[in-house]
Amino acid sequence: MADGVENVMSGTAHGPVVQAGSVGEVHFHAPRSEPVIPYQLPPAPKLFTSRNRELADLDGWLAANEALVAVISGPGGVGKTSLALRWLHDSRSRFPDGQLYVDLGAGGPEGPITPEEVLEWFLLALGVPVEDIPVGLARRQAAFRTLTADRAVAVLLDGAVSAAQVRPLLPTSPRSAVVVTSRWRLSGLAVDGARFVEVGSFDENASLELLTRALGSRVTSEPAAAQELARLCGGLPIALSVVGARLSTRPRRSLSKEVGSLRAGRLTALTLDEEVSVEAVFDLSYLELPSHHARVYRRCGLHPGVSFGVGAAAAAAGAPEPEVRPVLEQLVEKNLLTEIGDERFRFHDLLRLHARSLAEGDPAADSDVVVRRIVEWYLDQAVAADRTALPSRPRIGPRYGEVDAAFANRAVALDWLELERGNLVAAVRAADHHGWVELVWQLCEAMWSLFLYRHHYEDWVYTHELAVTAARRSNGPAAEARMRVQLGFAFIGTSRYDEATTQLAEALRLARETGDLGGQATATLHLGRVFRSRGDVEGALSYFREALTLETALGRSRGEALAHRRVGEALNDLDHHEEAVAEFAAAEAIMEGLGLVLELARVRTMLAAPLLALGRIDEATRLLHLALPVMAEVGSTDYVADVLLTLADVAARRGDQAQEQDHIRAAAGAYTRVGEPVPDRVRQRLVE
Repeated sequence: MADGVENVMSGTAHGPVVQAGSVGEVHFHAPRSEPVIPYQLPPAPKLFTSRNRELADLDGWLAANEALVAVISGPGGVGKTSLALRWLHDSRSRFPDGQLYVDLGAGGPEGPITPEEVLEWFLLALGVPVEDIPVGLARRQAAFRTLTADRAVAVLLDGAVSAAQVRPLLPTSPRSAVVVTSRWRLSGLAVDGARFVEVGSFDENASLELLTRALGSRVTSEPAAAQELARLCGGLPIALSVVGARLSTRPRRSLSKEVGSLRAGRLTALTLDEEVSVEAVFDLSYLELPSHHARVYRRCGLHPGVSFGVGAAAAAAGAPEPEVRPVLEQLVEKNLLTEIGDERFRFHDLLRLHARSLAEGDPAADSDVVVRRIVEWYLDQAVAADRTALPSRPRIGPRYGEVDAAFANRAVALDWLELERGNLVAAVRAADHHGWVELVWQLCEAMWSLFLYRHHYEDWVYTHELAVTAARRSNGPAAEARMRVQLGFAFIGTSRYDEATTQLAEALRLARETGDLGGQATATLHLGRVFRSRGDVEGALSYFREALTLETALGRSRGEALAHRRVGEALNDLDHHEEAVAEFAAAEAIMEGLGLVLELARVRTMLAAPLLALGRIDEATRLLHLALPVMAEVGSTDYVADVLLTLADVAARRGDQAQEQDHIRAAAGAYTRVGEPVPDRVRQRLVE
């Protein structure tokens, strides 16, 4: 710089700049292009709600300071893109070299976009002149990786259809993050170190929050209607958004009116000006399914319960389990089904409606035939379970002579019945709805061991009231009598003695009219239970002895043992302890001879009471310790509690107050561990 001359420049310049006081010879070369910083993301969602756990997971993975590939998957309309956009906008400062975006075209009219096309767009966005973009996937991939190797860049790949479509688009920079959204799980990206976020539906609170963002105080002014809207939308963000958008443009329309519209037809009502449709979103996933997968999807939609296993799905599809199992796995992969346990599946509420509507409109498959196959599958499985749990009980249902399947043991059978209880009740409801009266009462007969040992009185009464009507309509007096006895048993358990008497007296009348001595014996025995429960022990004893006479005449050993047990209970109530011991001992001998382990344990529990009264404490203790593990294996809380309370009586007789308290607390714990209320007889002992 010459003396007195200022070498100063202001403003912005691109390319080479020469400042000199005097210029000799200057050579200019081709300009170097400056790095382009793309910010291609669509706007952040305005009504974004919840997803705190998912956002925290993404933040945690990014904090590891290594290249991140995150796959956000879920069914159509669940808010995958909204979650990705919200997180990437919030994380923009972490990616100073730009954020790239592409809709990969899953479900688009022209099909998915190829990685080669995407790389061309990305290279252009990063400042590569069109004439310098190489030809071919491998060369474009190499150029993209070179260009981003040292950049902190984020990439949103929206609507991917496969891992193969995504893999060429992954940068190698340790400061990069790639977020992939897809209606498929894209499990293949696990080999690339991908992290996975499964996006589910909103719970009620999040659903109401989204509606409040859209509608403001209208939600709090109609809280019940708002809750019902959340339920009818199944917590699906797109459905909630449709409702919110429609109501926001109609400020005078009540939420209750909207509830009525949705109840009339949810899928058709969840449409906004024919531009946004929940049904259309589901159709995108469905139309891409192979024909066999689509058939399984449709037919499983007709399943009457909430969740199901492979066996029920195979019954719905009319195909073998080995053939259906991989199809279910693919439906899970495509987020059309949710796997909620080991080979246990369920639909999202709205997806079930979608699948069912497709099945009901399918001329190639009569939906009634599919539903009947499902109901009959549950009946056959319940028959096998009931026969395993109570092998010697007399049955009248024809399936007991036809079904060969059996469960490994009583505990496994009862656990299956417990697991499928909701589906069995739904199967009864479906059979009743279709008028399949024989299936209604047969299902209830097959559920006897479940209700006997696990109770569930609400389901018991509901299903058996349907069964009594169904048996009467089927002109089967034996079946009607059996259902009335089982219903009467439930009424006894819930202290509804008048209703129990009505059912059992009618069962006795039917049995006498048809000459069914076995039915007479059973009804008589349970009428005795009503009398005993009401405090008329002498009346009960008369019924029990009459039942014992009938069972002995019939030669039904199990029934004879049960009658001996009931006689023993009544005699013990009357303080005739020696006679009671004799009756219980007779029942014990028969049960042991028949190999009826559970029934034997039950008799031994009751035999301990008169033995204690007679001061035979060691004998009582031995029987109770034999009974307890059997009861625990069956899982009947009442039976377990009976043993523990009697053990508490033993401890009291021995003056061991601490052990007495331990047994009573254990009896209460048997209920609380399984979420059942502690009954009065146990609670009173705790108070005492």
